[in-house]
Amino acid sequence: MPEITAKRSGELLQGVFQILLDKPEGMAAKDVLASLEKTVPPTPFEKADYPSTPGVRRFEKIVRFSTIPAVKAGWLIKSKGTWSLSDLGKDAFEKYIKPEEFCKRARVLFYDWKKAQPESVGEEDVITEETASTTIEEAEEAAWSEIEKYLRTMPAYDFQALVAALLRAMGYFVAWNAPPGPDGGVDIIAYTDALGTKNPRIKVQVKRRQDSVTVEGLRSFMALLSEQDIGIFVAISGFTRDAEQEARRQESRRLTLIDLKKLFDLWVQHYDKLDQTERHWLPLRNVYYLSLPE
Repeated sequence: MPEITAKRSGELLQGVFQILLDKPEGMAAKDVLASLEKTVPPTPFEKADYPSTPGVRRFEKIVRFSTIPAVKAGWLIKSKGTWSLSDLGKDAFEKYIKPEEFCKRARVLFYDWKKAQPESVGEEDVITEETASTTIEEAEEAAWSEIEKYLRTMPAYDFQALVAALLRAMGYFVAWNAPPGPDGGVDIIAYTDALGTKNPRIKVQVKRRQDSVTVEGLRSFMALLSEQDIGIFVAISGFTRDAEQEARRQESRRLTLIDLKKLFDLWVQHYDKLDQTERHWLPLRNVYYLSLPE
């Protein structure tokens, strides 16, 4: 992309960092790109579509391309369509004020990383790999967006059944799965043995609310746990920072918080152990692509 100078790449990259500075939990990539268009308006060249692919603007691709060195430098973290800054990234943003300097420092770290790989490659190969990476990145984001929407719109009891299926795949024995209706705050009870004669007893609460679980909601669940219980709180919209801190402070109660991303990661990790009849709660298919050594 010869039309994009180091200064322009730096401006775009700094714009992304500026947006993410006050987003410690990260921000959806599509929202970052939409915000960036307002704070760092695209040039006429960037606004235009690619001649070979009408309907695909250059701007979004150029921004993604510009962020790759920052990812390899450890400044920018991308996970399931969410972008966030590392502490290294925040420090770099404060240290390198000029856009050219910011861009060049990220690219120096990128090439240092590349040289450390088993087989070094030339600049043309790096650019080709970067271009492929942006395509893969967009494909991963689209896949996660579809999965997230599917899980968020599942009927509540189906989502609960999915959690119970995951516990079984992980080797636990589900003794009780609450039927639809009032459940008293516990949706699933499981044990580490088939007869439920050994401690601990595992109590699970499953929430599909669109708002994050607050510390008050967490305390209500903890009140249902005895010293012999392990609590697992599954919340599709995650937990507030206060709730997460409350969970970490617990000494007498054993408590695990699981948000949507962590639940999905566990589902993938144990997918092969799921009963064939239970995979239908969230059926997945592998798609393979070339992944060069990192």
